[in-house]
This record gives sequence, structure tokens and C-alpha cells, in this order.
Amino acid sequence: MTSLPACVITVSDRSFAGEREDRGGPIAVGLLRDAGWHCPDAEVVADGVDSVAEALRRAVGRGVRLILTTGGTGVSPRDLTPEGTRQVITREVPGIAEELRRSGLADTPLSVLSRGVAGIVDPAGALVVNLPGSTRAVASGVPIVLGVARHIVDQTDGGDH
Repeated sequence: MTSLPACVITVSDRSFAGEREDRGGPIAVGLLRDAGWHCPDAEVVADGVDSVAEALRRAVGRGVRLILTTGGTGVSPRDLTPEGTRQVITREVPGIAEELRRSGLADTPLSVLSRGVAGIVDPAGALVVNLPGSTRAVASGVPIVLGVARHIVDQTDGGDH
């Protein structure tokens, strides 16, 4: 199986400022690497529409095919990861975000508060998925994404159903 490029972007004002260790990003990176994706260490960016959109565009520009964000999906005033993501994706894939919220109910009833989105960036064929910032949400969410990510990449490359 070919190793495809992936990356993790942690969205957190506190982690970006060095006030809190990024714990979710390294979990996601480890799971991606274990699944055979080529993934550098997580990049940490501040909360905000522009910082998220710019980080996503940089990743797409590097040819990354699977981009996972962690954090910024809630309802706090600075939780703007979905808004930044929507500036970059061209087609939403709502079933992924719906399944992340549904499966998250096993861990916490607060999973329904996640506003995370998932979608494709055309014509690059990159899949972007917003995960909540909690370590449990990352650990349970990445396998869900991995269950469909290679198929999506294949489909965006013109593969057959």
C-alpha cells in the first residue's frame, strides 16, 4: 500500500502561545503513521478563520491528501475552525462529521456541540476533516476518518466505485 501524505493541524490559541501542550495533535499523527500515511509532526496554529484557512491552503499546496484539524469546533467565540475550513473546501462530505458526532456520544453527550465539518478541496483531491480538540475525540475520531480516507483519495483521483 502506497504511503500517502497527511498532516495534522492543531488549532489552539493556548498551544500556539506555548501555554498548553498540544496533546491531541500527536495522537492523531501517531494513528495516521500507524495506518501507513506519511505524516509530519502536528502544526499548531492560533484559533481564527484566517489562521485555519491559511494553514489548510499551505497543506494543500504541499500536496497533502488528508488533513485533520483538532480543536476549534465548539461554540466558544474563538472556535472558528469550521468557518476557516469552509473557506478552503469546495465540496462538503457531511456524513463524516455526522458520524464523528454520533460515535462521540459514547464518550460524552457534549459531542453534539461539535460544529466540525469535512470536505474535499478540488482540484487537489485533499480530504479535510475537523476533529474536536479533546484527546478522546481525536483517539476515537481518527479511525473513523481512516475507514474512508483512502477510498475518498482514490475517488478524487478518478477511481471506480
